[in-house]
Parts: sequence; C-alpha cells; structure tokens
Amino acid sequence: MKRRNFVSSFIIGLVLPFVLPILQKFHSNPLIRRLLRPPGAKPEKEFLDLCTGCGQCANVCPNQCISLLGFDTGLDQLATPAIVARSRACILCMACTQVCPTGALEKLPMTDEGKKSVNMGKAVLMEDICFSYQGRTCGACYRACPLPGKAMTIGLYEQPTIIDDLCVGCGLCEQACIHMPQAIRVIPRLELEKQKKA
Repeated sequence: MKRRNFVSSFIIGLVLPFVLPILQKFHSNPLIRRLLRPPGAKPEKEFLDLCTGCGQCANVCPNQCISLLGFDTGLDQLATPAIVARSRACILCMACTQVCPTGALEKLPMTDEGKKSVNMGKAVLMEDICFSYQGRTCGACYRACPLPGKAMTIGLYEQPTIIDDLCVGCGLCEQACIHMPQAIRVIPRLELEKQKKA
C-alpha cells in the first residue's frame, strides 16, 4: 500500500466514527424508494450486512447501470450498488452476480432460467397516461422487455399487460417508455415488501 493511501485511510478511520453519527441525525433518504438492487440481491437487511461496497459488480456491468450510492441515500446505503431504471436499466446479463465476493448477490446462471429467478421489483403500468391505452400505438415497453410474451403481453394498439408473477423488475420497460412522466415504473422489491406489511 502506498504511503499516501495509508495516511488518508488512517485519517478517515480516525474521523469517520465521530462524523457518521452526526451526519445520520441530519439525513433523510427519499431517493431509496426508486432504487433497484442488482439481480440476485439478498433480502435488504442481509444484503446490507454482506455488501462491503467493493464495487466489483459495478465495474463488471457491461451496461454500466450499476452505481454505488453516496451520502444522499443515507449512511446505511453508502457505497452499496443500485440501479436507477429510468436512467439505465439492467439487461439481466448476470455478470454482477458472478463476481460478488461476499454473497450479497447470489450467483445466477446466465440463462433464461436465471433471468426468470431475478426479483428486483415489479413493473406497474399507469393506463391513464400510457399512449397505447389512449389510442396511440406505442409498444416501446413490450419491445424492451427481456421476457416478452411471458412477463408482458401485448394487445390492441400494442396495449401492454404486465404479468406480475413473471415480471423480474429489471426496469428495461421503464427506461424505454417514451411518455413523460413515464407510464410504466418499476417498484423496487423493498418497497413492495413494505407495502405488504402495511
């Protein structure tokens, strides 16, 4: 380890225990409600316990959709990987699951069966603003879906229907939606779990 890296790590190690509690008191994390965890992520509490924030999943992602969270999402989320579907969705290549050294991301096969086992969230369609439900054919979300005909079907005027049990929450439909604000959004798994408990 270079001397400069050692010294900066040492200083951070001394200061961080005093600064973190103060920052936690003044921080709120509204952004976390729209963030998706990468494929294969363990349940949130276990994921946070296992993830070291090493960044290997983000580095290996060919779509560059995984980013490491900063202070704006809260200290408990700091340096953990997340995906913002509207910006850049997951293409379900499973590369991130292959390199996670701690098991925070379960290894998933790079097959159709691997894709089907992903649970990042669920897509929700707002028919009242969807172009296809307003008589203007679109179908952008359907064409983006990695599981067309399974997780999403299409009808008259390319009206999409989401099959909840088969939607994996990758966010490709949300990214592809041409309506502003988007007519289809992915609700992260963590939010879905909170809704079930309420």
